Amino acid sequence: MEIRVLGPFEVWTDDRLVDAGAARQRAVLAALAVDLGRPVRAESLMDRVWGEAPPLRVRHNLHVYLARIRRVLTDAGAPHALVRRSGGYLLDLPPDTVDGQRFAMLRQRAGALADDDPERVELLRRALALWRGEPLAGLPGDWAARVRQDWHRQHTDTTVQWARALLRRGDPAAVVDPLTRLAEDQPLDEPVAATLLHALAAAGRGAQALEHYARTRDRLAEALGADPGAELQRLHRAILRGEITSAPSATGSTAPTAAGTPARPAAVGPVPAQLPSDVRGFAGRRAELARLDALRTSAGEPATAVPVGVISGPGGVGKTALAVHWAHRVASHFPDGQLHANLAGYSQSGVVRSSEQVVRAFLSALGVPPREVPPDEQAQTALYRSLLAGRRMLVLLDNARDAAQVRPLLPGAAGCLVLVTSRDRLTGLVATEGADSVVLDLLTDEDARALLRARIGTRAEAEPAAVDELIRLCDRLPLALVVVAARTVVRPQLSLAELGAQLRTDGGLDGLDTGEHDSSVRTTLSWSYRLLSVPTARVFRLVGGSTDVTVSAAAVASLAGTGRREIRRAVAELAEAHLVLERGPDRYAMHDLLRAFAAELSGEQDPPGARAEARGRLFDHYLHSAHGAAVLLHPHWDPIALPPADGGVRPEKLSDHDEALAWFAREREVLIALVERCAASGFDRHAWQLAWSLTSFLDRQGGWHDQLAVQRTALVTARRSGDPAGQAHAHRSLARAQARLGRVDEAPSQLERALALFRGLDDPANQGHTCLDLAEMADRQGRRAEVVQHAEAALALYRTAGHRYGQAMALNAIGWYQAQLGEHHAAIEACRQGLELLREFDDRHGQAATWDTLGYAQHRAGRPSEAVGAYRHAVQLYREFRDRYYEADTLGHLAEAQVDAGDPVGAQESWRAALVLLDDLAHPDAAGVRRRLTEVDEPPS
Repeated sequence: MEIRVLGPFEVWTDDRLVDAGAARQRAVLAALAVDLGRPVRAESLMDRVWGEAPPLRVRHNLHVYLARIRRVLTDAGAPHALVRRSGGYLLDLPPDTVDGQRFAMLRQRAGALADDDPERVELLRRALALWRGEPLAGLPGDWAARVRQDWHRQHTDTTVQWARALLRRGDPAAVVDPLTRLAEDQPLDEPVAATLLHALAAAGRGAQALEHYARTRDRLAEALGADPGAELQRLHRAILRGEITSAPSATGSTAPTAAGTPARPAAVGPVPAQLPSDVRGFAGRRAELARLDALRTSAGEPATAVPVGVISGPGGVGKTALAVHWAHRVASHFPDGQLHANLAGYSQSGVVRSSEQVVRAFLSALGVPPREVPPDEQAQTALYRSLLAGRRMLVLLDNARDAAQVRPLLPGAAGCLVLVTSRDRLTGLVATEGADSVVLDLLTDEDARALLRARIGTRAEAEPAAVDELIRLCDRLPLALVVVAARTVVRPQLSLAELGAQLRTDGGLDGLDTGEHDSSVRTTLSWSYRLLSVPTARVFRLVGGSTDVTVSAAAVASLAGTGRREIRRAVAELAEAHLVLERGPDRYAMHDLLRAFAAELSGEQDPPGARAEARGRLFDHYLHSAHGAAVLLHPHWDPIALPPADGGVRPEKLSDHDEALAWFAREREVLIALVERCAASGFDRHAWQLAWSLTSFLDRQGGWHDQLAVQRTALVTARRSGDPAGQAHAHRSLARAQARLGRVDEAPSQLERALALFRGLDDPANQGHTCLDLAEMADRQGRRAEVVQHAEAALALYRTAGHRYGQAMALNAIGWYQAQLGEHHAAIEACRQGLELLREFDDRHGQAATWDTLGYAQHRAGRPSEAVGAYRHAVQLYREFRDRYYEADTLGHLAEAQVDAGDPVGAQESWRAALVLLDDLAHPDAAGVRRRLTEVDEPPS
């Protein structure tokens, strides 16, 4: 006997396919097979098979299916395989009976072998050979979808491991086609892309490798607003230089593996590569690099604690540059990846990044779906540490404020290494975690010369005395030296001596507090600033003085209240002078000292209140852009009323749903941060309205933890400003996020508060929205008597408000809930009214689903002929959308109604049409349709 889950779900015995029953019955058997040999509680089975909308007699249905499964197993030669234990139901079969279990065992055996062991390649090949398509294909529900997603991750990881093993053996041609197919399915998976690039280059197809890199880069920019990771960029450079070796490292690096590296289990899940780009022209710091190299060596030794390094020093001394440069040097020693976060410990706004936010971002990078992230902070940290256990990962935490911010981000087991930068020495980490402290001071004269030579080039060799003068004027502070070097590059007509003379003459800005070396920073930045054009100088003052988030050129244009063409020129000039940092395509940020310098200049040179006005324009830009994008995501719901934007604001103009979704994806982190910035700056209305604008996007993307955070801030600001509308919307959005995270018991009280506030505002439409949410919560909690009451209350409120789309949604909900409760005649009437309204909005997919529900209610009300007509409408609409599975599914419903209506010939035609679709989809429901075809005799013609 064999149970196959790595493809269409099937049961086989003696080379014969066993009929495992209808879709729900197969789902019960699959839920047991996935946990082969382990008891599964009845409640877990019900949740896996029916999810959040179980039928009224769900436990009875489960027992019926279990009894039928026993008969199926008996017919397949395993009469005692289904066992009831105190912990639930257990499928007692040999481990190799289920192909998913064999897949896991083969992966485990391969992971225990050395990377170059020939047996490892064969085990991985055998594991991949078990795959026959979409895992658990045809089985419904969220649980099956989650299992599929997890197995897809494992399949991708296994394919990459197998391909790299063959590359190590010098056989790139064998892996190019499988990797190409995988890259088509996973276009944003960087380990897949890196392995394919290496295979193509090693197979002598370098042009194709470079073409695939460019395609991957464009896709990442379009979908995520991000550049390729460090490993892909390094591989790209190696291909351009013809430096590809015979074997990539586990992260896709082209560096050969060092001899004597111990074998290690293969990593499961994504391999993050989050390091920022390496520092151009890095020089010096040999002693500090040696200290860090010694720390890296300890990461490979058995230990009870994770090695932690703390790089501390004043602003501008080069802490981040050293950390990033060293991290790139040693990345190949951490084959399970690199995690990076800017903790914003010295943010100008005073809003630092919480460790909880960073842990959630790291969990996402490690492949944890949003709905599987635990609800509380301690559980999130525990999951993060569990995922890092047994792995070799580098964690870079930049700009920490204190030890408390860092501690939750430390892995729990040896093998990983954590590098932290901070202006504070973080003596708490040194004392309690045994951290190694590396304190940076000014560069030596020799290192300062090396830095200028690396950035200026041969001009430094030609004017050594001028170089020494520039070093003296910059006080050997790296930030000052980098700014001066940038200016010498963009003004090649002047000698270094002339530039030094200008620097001596133009220095002298009082008041900038940069610590011990403030004079050198002040002098250097003042000199570089005075060489800017007048419009660019104003942009520099306002951007640095108004915000501490990463911004786009469009946002800068609104902040400055000027045209985008002028802003592009200004941003380019600032980037050339190293007065802004380019963080990616159209993403710009500033060093903390540059912000302080810009803020001081703005206070001296701009009219009173200019910075606050610029900040308000920035908030207006993001609020109006996000609100417009939110309306595109959900065009039929009600937008909130925004105050007019400042006249200089030019919000993003997005044309459709896809553009809105892509914009939200690019700006997600900025928007979440700006909710806090608005709150901290006293822009209370902006804070809750920006949180409202994020609701649909975060809900659809599974960003429910972020939703909780921004809505809590929204509630605080709305209460502080006495804004009942803001409070009501925040309560409602909090409830939806709580429900999505499984905290259903907390959600109804939030919704009751929202409902009371909307009543006080005499806002029947939003009362209706809230009542529909209350109906959903009651349904999830099994309070069936209340479900239709809330939905009917919503309908009445929508009618009072004249909200016709809301009425359609309420009627659809009433129809579905009533049909589930057996109130078929009432369900029929609700569906008919809903359809009439849906036609007004041309929501044809909604109409298809409602026609199907109408047919369901009519059929069970004993009116099969009417059900036939409803099902035909649904089939026609699904066909318009080319929704082939639901077309086939509804054809099956249609056939059942035709049988009861006395039309067996029509039923056979419908089943045959469904069978063609299901066979074409290789869907397991096809077997059931074949069986039904044999049960209905077609009369002779």
